Amino acid sequence: MSTREKSQGDVGRRDFLKLFGAAGAAASTLPLGGSASADEMVAATAGKPLHHVTDATKSYAGDSGYEFFNVNESAFVEAAVDTLIPSDSTGPGAKELGVAIYIDRQMAGGYGKGDRLYLEGPFGEGTPEQGYQLPMTPSELIRAGIADVSAYVQKNHKNTFDGLSEKDRAAIMTELDGKKVELPTVPTATFFGLLLQLTIEGYFADPMYGGNKDRAAWKMIGFPGADAMYMDKIEPFRNKAYTADPKGIQDLI
Repeated sequence: MSTREKSQGDVGRRDFLKLFGAAGAAASTLPLGGSASADEMVAATAGKPLHHVTDATKSYAGDSGYEFFNVNESAFVEAAVDTLIPSDSTGPGAKELGVAIYIDRQMAGGYGKGDRLYLEGPFGEGTPEQGYQLPMTPSELIRAGIADVSAYVQKNHKNTFDGLSEKDRAAIMTELDGKKVELPTVPTATFFGLLLQLTIEGYFADPMYGGNKDRAAWKMIGFPGADAMYMDKIEPFRNKAYTADPKGIQDLI
């Protein structure tokens, strides 16, 4: 989890984000679930039907831009991503870069529905190397986890998660990360791990998927984006730092 201050001996926030971002930013130009052609990636974000949503959620989506999360869930997710990657002197936070929208789009789409997951069982407790071991789709896991954490916060703090102070929200995330809270419906580590994974992906993903608004995360780590080719840059920038405004997938279409 990101921190606002760099403590002695700790990895600083910029270094932490570079570890994830520089290694995975190129892969993050694709949506969750694997590689695809440019046409498929465009199609993946257009004309998607809403799934696993109530009529109330559909109404809220039309007003807010959310396709999957209802008003309480979206408030939780916005507060959660803001806690995991807050805005500070190093760079913008996950909330202001639209990471909550990225997560919402993933939950509303094929990945959230478990289109590429084997969900027939058996569902024994597996090792981390054995991958996902739940009878729930990712969207069901996220929705149930949000409900579990919200109930825990209401019971212990008499408040909603987004209504807590920054310090208390960070403490809750630390408890989840350390598996100090046993959630009744979903495994704590699995829920927190997926939430953190989605937050990092949304922070560094191509902006066409909802996060990384204005390519701000790419600019922060010096990632040039999804340029079509770099052959013409070799000679002009030989032995020089390559600096350019990052390009997203939609810039190449």
